[in-house]
Amino acid sequence: MSETVLIPGGRDVRATLDTAASDGSRADAVAVACPPHPQQRGRRGDERLTAVSDALTGRGIDCLRFDYGDWDEGYGESTDADNAVAWAAERYERVGLFGFSFGAAVALVTAASRPGLAGVCALAPTARLNPDVDAVAALDDLVDLSVPTQVLYATRDSTADWEPVVERAKELGIETKTFESDHFFVGRSGDVGEAVAAFFEPRLVADGE
Repeated sequence: MSETVLIPGGRDVRATLDTAASDGSRADAVAVACPPHPQQRGRRGDERLTAVSDALTGRGIDCLRFDYGDWDEGYGESTDADNAVAWAAERYERVGLFGFSFGAAVALVTAASRPGLAGVCALAPTARLNPDVDAVAALDDLVDLSVPTQVLYATRDSTADWEPVVERAKELGIETKTFESDHFFVGRSGDVGEAVAAFFEPRLVADGE
């Protein structure tokens, strides 16, 4: 089931909570999903985000997909993600963070200032949100915080500046996974969803559930 959620904060941020249980009751764990660039039609209904949500809910994990508020050069969008994680952390025992493209950089940067996350997964991340906010540098902080991290990327991606992120992730020993695809993972959304869910499942599903 799905329900619309308003994320508290100073910006108009709306989200869809997809629950694993058919009766709408909440699981113990959730992954927050950050959409791609809002100025390029990035929304919570993005095909990659919905595929990830389907794979997560199939494993007993809820998924909170949100839309950013008004465009704010990456600053407000990071705040939106942080507020979405805060909303989730008040209601769930374990919280993960996922993002695609621009949203992947948002996820990395947000997770670097959020100790206690169960994990962060970045799909086709761009290296920077703006001149001040560096997703590559966030990887070092994630290692320092011992936040489990995975970076997924496409070998034929000519859209996002993903190479610096992947290069630094490999230097730090962060898990990476390659797809033979373009930036939009055409025809591969289901595979992407399964890969993301496989990363989160052991970190978000408690033993015995």
